[in-house]
Amino acid sequence: MSRADFWFVHRFRVRWAECDPQNIVFNAHYLTYFDVGMTEFFRAAGVPYPQALLALGCDTFLVKATVDYKASARYDDELDLYVRVGRIGNSSIQVLFELYRGDDLLTTGENIYVNGDPDTHASKRVPDVLRNALLRTSA
Repeated sequence: MSRADFWFVHRFRVRWAECDPQNIVFNAHYLTYFDVGMTEFFRAAGVPYPQALLALGCDTFLVKATVDYKASARYDDELDLYVRVGRIGNSSIQVLFELYRGDDLLTTGENIYVNGDPDTHASKRVPDVLRNALLRTSA
């Protein structure tokens, strides 16, 4: 993918607590970065998580997370997390991530969320309001 394929970027700085004794970001923190990126992406798309989804009678549940490591981030690095929707199925949403330090691609990722009932967690169709908001931003 190209950075031009993404309309949304979330910038942040690596905190000391996210680094391991090797002075690099501990691998599990990339999933946290992706989670924050997804939340900010939904907010920017006009469907802030979780309140907008709950108002639609749904919520998203992570069923798959993939991280591909290319290079390490370090303490105090300023990073840009690019976020976009890859595809929306009947009840699933694929969210794609690319994390950069300047021009250097550090990680890529994919999260698959299932849209479901907030009480029973049973899957349900992605509401048109959510689908339209996310697809409009990903075109």
